[in-house]
Amino acid sequence: MNGRPRVLPPPVTSQEVVLLGVIAALWAALAISTPAFLTAGSIQPLLVTTAPVALVGIGMTIVIITGGIDVSVGGALMVCSVLTAKALVGGGAGLGVAVLLSVAAGGVLGLVNGVLIAYGRVHAIIITFGTANIFMFLGLRIFGSGTVNGIPGTLAFFGRGTAGRTLGVPHAFLITALLTVAAWWYLRHTAGGRHFFAIGGDAQAARLAGVRVQRRVLLAYLITGLLVGLAACFVIAQGTSTLDQSVGSGKELAVIAAVVIGGTSIMGGRGSVLGTFLGALLVQSVASGVTQLGWRSQLSDLFVGIFIIVAVGADLIRARARRSRLESATGGNR
Repeated sequence: MNGRPRVLPPPVTSQEVVLLGVIAALWAALAISTPAFLTAGSIQPLLVTTAPVALVGIGMTIVIITGGIDVSVGGALMVCSVLTAKALVGGGAGLGVAVLLSVAAGGVLGLVNGVLIAYGRVHAIIITFGTANIFMFLGLRIFGSGTVNGIPGTLAFFGRGTAGRTLGVPHAFLITALLTVAAWWYLRHTAGGRHFFAIGGDAQAARLAGVRVQRRVLLAYLITGLLVGLAACFVIAQGTSTLDQSVGSGKELAVIAAVVIGGTSIMGGRGSVLGTFLGALLVQSVASGVTQLGWRSQLSDLFVGIFIIVAVGADLIRARARRSRLESATGGNR
């Protein structure tokens, strides 16, 4: 079979072990530098801000495993957030209705991406760059000329207050962790999950093997859209009673950074949602640490950029080593 080899990661990859070590070392260093870091007042907000990035990262991991990418998640997050916020303010929507509305809106936007990419046969970066601008325009039109004010505490279950946590752990983080485990199990232990890896490894070979490639690609973007909708509820709950037009700004970069740092190959065919979860925690820990140390906020971007370069470099080295082993094995069988 031609193309890159399809490799399912072991239950816990070396990348994830390294990330755990880096996070532990970072937290230890921050605890020494700023003793308040390991207090509940610091860790709980960190976990709350990690949740939407890691949640969208689950979908982004699946998308990148298939060999695609979605740079429209920031714009989609804006649309879902403003629609839900206006429903809370104007319509008095309850918790369940608000979540369903946001998830449904995200699903529609993800479906748009999925249909265009799966059946339009245009590369994902082109399609999602275009839809990112469309979603941003749509979100700004829904916002109007101002902000959404007077948002009630309907989504407090996902927020920072006492109503938003159980045994000190934020509900948003717990939900994200549970969905991460569910996605990990699905990708590793079901035929449908393994099909995503097959598509990223060699889409043509997967098609010849009977995988419905277009349906699977569409599903990847649909899942991402649904998760963006839920993440929008988390974002609304994090803030005050006001939602401004900066919501969603830069989220696509944070999500992609978490996925790449987590060990998912940007070339497709390999990846782990557990690594993405840890990558999101590392990205947000860096941002929180820079803030608590009183450093310039630009330094967090610098550190995350360094982590991305190291992660991509390590992935290229591993890919080269696998290719050399494959060539050696093929030569040895002749």
